[in-house]
Amino acid sequence: MVFTGKKETDKVYTRYTGYPGGQRFQTPAELRKRNGGVEKMLRHAVKGMLPKGPLGRSLLNNLYIYEGTEHPHAAQQPKTIDINQYK
Repeated sequence: MVFTGKKETDKVYTRYTGYPGGQRFQTPAELRKRNGGVEKMLRHAVKGMLPKGPLGRSLLNNLYIYEGTEHPHAAQQPKTIDINQYK
């Protein structure tokens, strides 16, 4: 992920632990150092573009993020069907 301008240090991601006083703030530079931090930033960006509510939450479950160009999803391999053999 590439940020323009000063977003790498000025942008702040906020999360809440669930405990009193548990609000935590992190910049993208701090998130990059954490394991899975880049994935969290991408997921947060995509979530903001999706519709709010149950539909958006279910669509977010369909998002798969892989590091690099390799992934386990293969392209479809269509086969021709001769309909004359079924007559």
